Amino acid sequence: MKDINFSAKSRILVQGMTGRMGATHTQLMLAYGTPIVAGVTPGRGGQEFSGIPVFDLVEQAQEAVGNIDTSVIFVPAYYAVDAALEAIESGIRQIVIITEGIPPLDMVRLVRKAEATETLVIGPNCPGVIVPHQKLLIGIHPGSIYTPGCVGLISRSGTLTYEIASELSRAGLGQSIGVGIGGDTIIGSSLPQWLQTLDEDEPTEVIVLVGEIGGSTEEEAAQYISETIEKPVIAYIAGRSAPLGKRMGHAGAITAGGTGTADSKIAAFKAVGIPVAERPSQIPELVAKALKKSKD
Repeated sequence: MKDINFSAKSRILVQGMTGRMGATHTQLMLAYGTPIVAGVTPGRGGQEFSGIPVFDLVEQAQEAVGNIDTSVIFVPAYYAVDAALEAIESGIRQIVIITEGIPPLDMVRLVRKAEATETLVIGPNCPGVIVPHQKLLIGIHPGSIYTPGCVGLISRSGTLTYEIASELSRAGLGQSIGVGIGGDTIIGSSLPQWLQTLDEDEPTEVIVLVGEIGGSTEEEAAQYISETIEKPVIAYIAGRSAPLGKRMGHAGAITAGGTGTADSKIAAFKAVGIPVAERPSQIPELVAKALKKSKD
């Protein structure tokens, strides 16, 4: 996968800009300082929204405003993958899909295309990316709870990301980046990919990984951290009391046959020496300890 690049120099496209979700969050992203250069809504080409030109096609947007490096998608589920594929065909190599409930086989097709074209896909069913010190918000994070700092936050859950960012900010621990990778069964980027990115990210000094029940991605991340990551990592796993076989909010948050449980994920982190918080409010304390230890 190509290098991940989110900065104040990013040039952002919003697909589905004039729909209800797209319109609301375009205004919030602009208010945060995000450099949105164009929007796409088929049938609305030639119009403007909040001073931003709207086009019928991604290709038309690229021709009119120049290079676009990132697209954020607010298109309904059954059209979202077509929107992402259109962005890839137009040369955009970073795509954030906010949409929830995309058919799994559609996502399989998109993931294969993304791998073949070295395109980063974040989501679907995610809050996107926020980089407080760059004043960059690509998605639906509530920007007011984030503060610039050195904690890199990676999560499978949007609302838990906000909760933990709020706990960190209240404790005076700002964030270098907040990323929600998505809660669906099939998603674009993985926890190990983001762990590697934050390990190489200069503003990030400590990483907080927020997982949940379902699948084996946290167990794989624990092994990856033990073998590869040099910066301190703090983990938190949601769903300790979730019953077997019951889906908990996200499509990917389900345990079956005794696998994907919170206990197995917590055990995987503890086995390689990674501190695991009992609750979100404990995370600032563990982060502060990790920072102090790394500077001693």
